[in-house]
Amino acid sequence: MPSILTIILNYKTADMTLQSAEAALREMTALEGEIVIVDNASGDGSFEAMQAHASAQGWARVRVVQSERNGGFGAGNNVGLRLGLSDGSKPDYYYVLNSDAFPDAGSIKALLDYLEAHPKVGFAGSYIHGLDGAAHLTTFRFPSIASELEGAARFGPISRLLASKRVPIDVPDRTREVDWLAGASLMMRRDVLEDIGLFDETFFLYFEETDLCRRAKLAGWPTVFVRTSEVTHIGSVSTGMKTWARMPQYWFNSRLHYFTKNHGWLYAVLAVKAHVIGGLLWRIRRALQGKPQADPDHFLRDLIVHDTRHLLARARPANAPHLCDLKSVGDS
Repeated sequence: MPSILTIILNYKTADMTLQSAEAALREMTALEGEIVIVDNASGDGSFEAMQAHASAQGWARVRVVQSERNGGFGAGNNVGLRLGLSDGSKPDYYYVLNSDAFPDAGSIKALLDYLEAHPKVGFAGSYIHGLDGAAHLTTFRFPSIASELEGAARFGPISRLLASKRVPIDVPDRTREVDWLAGASLMMRRDVLEDIGLFDETFFLYFEETDLCRRAKLAGWPTVFVRTSEVTHIGSVSTGMKTWARMPQYWFNSRLHYFTKNHGWLYAVLAVKAHVIGGLLWRIRRALQGKPQADPDHFLRDLIVHDTRHLLARARPANAPHLCDLKSVGDS
């Protein structure tokens, strides 16, 4: 039987992480493998509490380890990916599960069965739903210049024209290939990770799954949404995204890194221009039609300032003087 290493990343949500581990352990009863909980340097006693709980429950198949630093989602999961199984061997599959996600009956086996039956598929992910049963959107296309315009403009004619470039894919009612899946419940073939590498740790949070799935697809390993695998998900518990008043800098950093890494500096410039054009069109419509605000506070301004500063820094030759240096020369 193929082996699975389930990786659950914790950051200051020990109780919920343990509930997730318990659900995963139940679903792995008849499967070969183990669970590793990685505490992402929470510093709040999570690591010790989870270790004590796992020991008290007699969870022989569960290890609790601690990362040396909080390097974000990708870096934390990479700690678990590098560990392998407790006997030093490598699993056939890695299963990344969010700490606020709880596998439903048969969900992990459904992913395993699909990958076993389709050896040319690299990654397989679940149908994600909330506590109320409502589907969560986790199926996507890769971002592009066109998708930046479409997503920012929020305008029917533009969205219809660019429908094939729109990043979100309406939740499928059947198993199908997608560009990328959110990493709340994602099983990955070991051979793929040995081929393309692990998560890019430059991404602190967001876009790391997008980048990983893109590298896999370019190497000939597609990602598939498996409708028969269902997982209950709360969402944004560790990140607090639902309560953000303003986008954090690491989101802008990740977005820009994705575009420059995968498409180059010029493409990133055009992508931000497309987003700004779309964003301005949306804001004109908001003013004229009284539509409610859809972005976090100061989003477009923050995007322009962030990307302009970073792109100019990348474009400037290493030996070129800064503006302050030029001013000093003029004053001398």
